[in-house]
Amino acid sequence: MWIYARTDGIRAGIGFGTALAIVISYTKNQSIGWAILHGLLSWLYVIYAALFH
Repeated sequence: MWIYARTDGIRAGIGFGTALAIVISYTKNQSIGWAILHGLLSWLYVIYAALFH
């Protein structure tokens, strides 16, 4: 039971990170292509954007 809760939490975190990266990227660049790329990078792009922009 504990393993399932942890797995669901990890999936939710990955989904939120991807969505956040896409929104930040599209807001900043106004480009769907960049948003898709940054969505694939997800949390890496979110951390980069928070540190350098």
